[in-house]
Amino acid sequence: MASGAAAEKMNNEVEDGYVFKEEIHLTVLKTSLFFAGDGFTVYDCKGQLVFRVDSYGPDTRDRDELVLMDPNGRCLLTVRRKRPSLHQRWEGFKGERVDGDKPIFSVKRASILGRSRASLTVEMYDNPGEEYQIEGCFSQRCCTVFNMMKESVAEIRRKVDPTTNVVLGKEVFSLCVKPGFDAAFAMGFVLVLDQINGEDHVDNNATTEPAVHPATED
Repeated sequence: MASGAAAEKMNNEVEDGYVFKEEIHLTVLKTSLFFAGDGFTVYDCKGQLVFRVDSYGPDTRDRDELVLMDPNGRCLLTVRRKRPSLHQRWEGFKGERVDGDKPIFSVKRASILGRSRASLTVEMYDNPGEEYQIEGCFSQRCCTVFNMMKESVAEIRRKVDPTTNVVLGKEVFSLCVKPGFDAAFAMGFVLVLDQINGEDHVDNNATTEPAVHPATED
């Protein structure tokens, strides 16, 4: 559970309506599988739409800025890649970003080395010294967000069909948000993780392509 100070801060950062007194479990569904980060729909345990991110396609320019919306299309949060950045830094803005807006937080790689597993640092600009850490492997849908007290405030996990006990594909996964932590903020992490994971996938393919596609003889 998030500390009292962290919970109070998060209430003011993104959207009060997405901070809950009880742990919530959201189902996140990628709306397209052709490109990394092609959009998402997010549902609660009753099947009601909570968030949506419309498809932004394969164009890199489109993927440098992503918008998290509520079910009615109202912008809750904008995440934007900061260029240039060796640590793949992304910045978050409350609502719909316009020129001149100041970010409220940033997400960056803790190190430029070791890309197979996520290790990201979240810095809160309005509260210097407040940080969150994201640890795990997003490509395997296994990540945990920790506050400064090393307490879990959100988790990304593979989705299991409760009727068959079968693990579903990676296009659908669970986002567990602890009491007091902003679910919109947590979903913003998912957008950034998905983008960084997509970039790593491209880099790895570029590196391994000769081995993956060997020459064949007639």
